[in-house]
Amino acid sequence: MNPQLLEQYLSLTPEVKAALDDNQPVVALESTIISHGMPYPANVETALAVEARVRENGAVPATIGILNGRLHAGLNQQQIEQLGKSGQHSLKVSRRDIPFALLSDKTVGATTVAATMIIAELAGIRVFATGGIGGVHRGAAKTFDISADLQELANTNVAVVCAGAKSILDIPLTREYLETYGVPVIGYQTDCWPAFYTRRSEHMVDYNVEQTEQIARALANKWALNLNGGAVVCVPVPEAYAQDERVINSAIDSALQEMQEKSITGKDTTPFLLGKIAEITAGSSLQTNIELVLNNASVAANIAKDLVKIESSHGSR
Repeated sequence: MNPQLLEQYLSLTPEVKAALDDNQPVVALESTIISHGMPYPANVETALAVEARVRENGAVPATIGILNGRLHAGLNQQQIEQLGKSGQHSLKVSRRDIPFALLSDKTVGATTVAATMIIAELAGIRVFATGGIGGVHRGAAKTFDISADLQELANTNVAVVCAGAKSILDIPLTREYLETYGVPVIGYQTDCWPAFYTRRSEHMVDYNVEQTEQIARALANKWALNLNGGAVVCVPVPEAYAQDERVINSAIDSALQEMQEKSITGKDTTPFLLGKIAEITAGSSLQTNIELVLNNASVAANIAKDLVKIESSHGSR
């Protein structure tokens, strides 16, 4: 994009701009986890803790959102607080919504994985930490309910560090979709796809990689060869915070049944299901969600640091 045109739409915090100008590692963070993923004030506390975790690991955090008619790569504490208080009243922004979110300077827009990837790439950020990606929803053979996150991963040059796809989804079909579109699924110190709340599933990753430097080197190779699209880096939730598989699957089945009875569809499905699962598990799933995001932020920061070193040594950034 033309730099002047980009300036028309995109705002960077001074910290993020300085880091990008100085070729320092930056990690993008989404904002629907603030608005739609957790209740206030836990959402704001978590967002600030995740930013702090990125800094502790030697990178600069850039929480992404849409405020005052502009795209933002990097939010200050007041803006994060605004998103947290707006909660589910804020606009949940995916690719299709971005042009409309910019029409009003009163819009409070929280970005999904897809929208965060788009804005991160516009800003020049290539590593993004989140909780879990969207995917193919259960029953998609009839509903065709497939997250826009998957197409974004097929086309946008941003690596997404996550705890797999949310286990409310159809994991086998999500894996098939990613394979069809050539999106590598990398396990960080794991050979299987983690199921968000739990560390393991019966589905395998494409590559089990032990060091973040190896992941960064593979990403550098991919993009240097113009193999466009992102990558999914799967990081299991720390063992101390993992849910019991039988308990969480029972909670998911119960939440899915209630969702169907209430005819909840589209953008409302994930917030509803996560809320119901938190209710059924007496809040323990929320703590799991928080801890896995913090863990993902640490791994993402280290990948971002390694990627900067590798590309700087090749003179390719």
